[in-house]
Amino acid sequence: MSAQALALRGPIGFLLLPQFTLIALSSAIEPLRIANRYLPDKYRFRLLSLDGKPVPDGNGISIQVDGSIDDDLALGTLFLVSDIRPERFYSLRLRRWLHQLERAGCVLGGLDTGCFLLARAGLLGHHRVTLHWEVIDAFRERYPDIDVHATLFEIDRDRLSSAGGSASLDMMLHAIAIDHGITMANRVAEHCLHRSIRDGETGQRMPVPMRTGAHHPTLVKALGLIEAQQGNTLSVPDLARAVGISERQLLRLFKRHVGHSPSGYQLRHRLNQARALLLQTDLSITEIAEACGFQSLSHFSTVYRQHFGHTPSHTRGRSMASHLVLDAHR
Repeated sequence: MSAQALALRGPIGFLLLPQFTLIALSSAIEPLRIANRYLPDKYRFRLLSLDGKPVPDGNGISIQVDGSIDDDLALGTLFLVSDIRPERFYSLRLRRWLHQLERAGCVLGGLDTGCFLLARAGLLGHHRVTLHWEVIDAFRERYPDIDVHATLFEIDRDRLSSAGGSASLDMMLHAIAIDHGITMANRVAEHCLHRSIRDGETGQRMPVPMRTGAHHPTLVKALGLIEAQQGNTLSVPDLARAVGISERQLLRLFKRHVGHSPSGYQLRHRLNQARALLLQTDLSITEIAEACGFQSLSHFSTVYRQHFGHTPSHTRGRSMASHLVLDAHR
């Protein structure tokens, strides 16, 4: 099989950004290690950092690396592995390196939030990608022209992306199947005690009943519609019409099973989205307010303080402080 036909062209590099999620990395490299037990032409992979020094993961555990982006590397595939606020690590130096790899025919990929950096570098045009569900709304707000989906993983020509976590395992198993056949992929999956390889189109999140405890089918449908709004608010009449019941029945369902009115539930949902974006991204507070459907920054700040007991700026400040503490230990 030619190198051009491979899903994972070697050597494979994993660029670790500080506070990356270890599960995303281990789920990606363990299938390669196991596959190498059976392959005559082994997958070669190495861990990289921006400066060649150990990188702390999200728990503060330092992970040793094999080199830096300044090394003379001929990579066939590169994955950017990141989590919280990845764009703070973007630089012109990183951009030049990524473009140099792309010109050399390197496959580029992102694990968890890694696609933020690829998008910032202008390397995701006309490709389907995915990221962790917590930051998809932020990504769409920042890069509205990029085709992003809330799937487990995407393998689109010379771009690979996974939502992180165990989704990286399924993505790598699919890539191994492309390179070496489904029998080999299933053998690797069995070693991982992974009974079935999930399809990339599988949704990331648990079904609504498992996450919310709601089991009434009409209520489940209503909650799903609310979560799909991406910052927009459904009126009670529109929501009732969409699920096929009267407004009065809808209000009773929410009061009995949720403990909030539909509008109150939607407000809590949007505020929780906003809090995640404050902690996970570099979007400004104004951008976050707009992304979560608040009409003004002052209204957003008021209801945020009422719900969480402090301002959006306070949440953002705590996020910045935690990053400074981790950086001080590097």
